[in-house]
Amino acid sequence: MSDLLSLFGWTFLPNLVTGWVQSLYYGITIRAGSPRPMPGTPRYAEHRRRIHILVVTVYLLYTIYEAHYELVVRGSNFYGDLGVSPDASEREIKSRFRRLAALYHPDKVVTGQGQQSQEEVNNYFVHLKTAVDTLTDPVRRFAYERFGVDAVAWAGPNGNGKGGCKTHRDFVMRGAQMLLSYYGLAAAVLYGLGLLGYLTWGRYERWLVLASMFVWEAHTVMSPGRPAVFEHFLNPLLQRVTGVMGRYYLPFQAVALMRKVSVTVYIAISQIGPLLTADTSSGQLVAKNNGAGGGDQEELLKQGLERLEMMSKGLDLDTTRLVELGIAPFAGDQEALSSMRGKIKEWLVQNTIRNDPMVRDALGRGLQRRRVDAPAGARGTK
Repeated sequence: MSDLLSLFGWTFLPNLVTGWVQSLYYGITIRAGSPRPMPGTPRYAEHRRRIHILVVTVYLLYTIYEAHYELVVRGSNFYGDLGVSPDASEREIKSRFRRLAALYHPDKVVTGQGQQSQEEVNNYFVHLKTAVDTLTDPVRRFAYERFGVDAVAWAGPNGNGKGGCKTHRDFVMRGAQMLLSYYGLAAAVLYGLGLLGYLTWGRYERWLVLASMFVWEAHTVMSPGRPAVFEHFLNPLLQRVTGVMGRYYLPFQAVALMRKVSVTVYIAISQIGPLLTADTSSGQLVAKNNGAGGGDQEELLKQGLERLEMMSKGLDLDTTRLVELGIAPFAGDQEALSSMRGKIKEWLVQNTIRNDPMVRDALGRGLQRRRVDAPAGARGTK
C-alpha cells in the first residue's frame, strides 16, 4: 500500500529540482552577459519541458535500482543465509546446515563483553534452523519461493499447519487471497481517482499495466515450478550485468520489484506522458489531452465557461464599485444625482449607438435612402 501512496507525493519535488537544473544549465551554456531565455517565452518553456522529463526519468530509474539493491544486494533470503544455490538438493542443504551449526550453535559461540549477546546468537541459530526446515520440505519450499517469509507464518511452528496451510493448494489459495486484495484495492484507487477527475492522461495505459501485472503475478504464484523467465532470462541477466555470481531473484523478490516498477510506470505516465506531446509555442506547457473522450472535452468546456462567468461577475462587481466611488462626493444631493444619472444614461445610449455595428449599419442605410435634394426640415424619403 505504501507503493500506491507514493503516487501522491509527486507534485513539489520534481518542479523544484527542475528549476535548479534549468538554472544550472543556463549558467553553463550561456555566456556571462548574454541574455537568458525568460519565463513565458517558447524557448524557456521547451527547455523546462525537456529538463523536467530528464529529472523525472533519472529519479524513477534510481528508485528501481534502489528497490533492486534492497531486495538482492542488501536483503537476504534463506538460500543466501545458508550459502546454497536455489537449485540445491535436500542433501546439500542439510550438509551445509551441519557445517553452519558447528560454527554458530549457541553452545559453541563465545558471548560476553565485546562479543554478540546470547540473545543475538540464539536468534541467528533459530533463523538458520527455520531456513533449513523450510527448504527441506518441498511444500514449504514451494510456498517460500513464491510468498517469502509470510509463508513461514502460514505454515505455523515447525510446519505443523497451525498457521492454516499444509498443502500446495492451501498456500496457493492463501496467496491468491492476498493477491486479489492487493489488486482489488489498487483497482478501486485508480477507479476512484478517475471519477474525481485525476489521472485522466493515459488512463487506459494504467489499466493495461495493472491487468498485465495481475496476470503475470498470478502465473508466478500458481506455476508448479519456477517460471522460465527466472531461469533463462532474469537471473542470468542479473549475474551478467552485476558480474557477481550467486545473485538471483526468487519469485517473491521479483514480484516485489515488479510492483515497484509498476508504480514507477504509473508515475511516469502522470509526470512524463503529458510532457511528451506538450505544446510550448505559447510560452507555457500546454498538455494535449490523451486518452480522453468527448465527455472530458465537454467537461473542460464547461469548466472554461464557468471560469468565464466568474470573471464577468467579478468585472461587473468592480464596475459597480467604481461607479459608486465616482458618485460618492454627490451623496445626499438628489438633484446632482438625478442629473448625473441622466447624463450617464445618455452617454451609454450614445456609446452603444456609435459602437454597435448593427445600429451603425441601420443608420447608414437610412441616410442613403433620404432624398439628396430634400429641403431642410423635410421628413421621409419622398
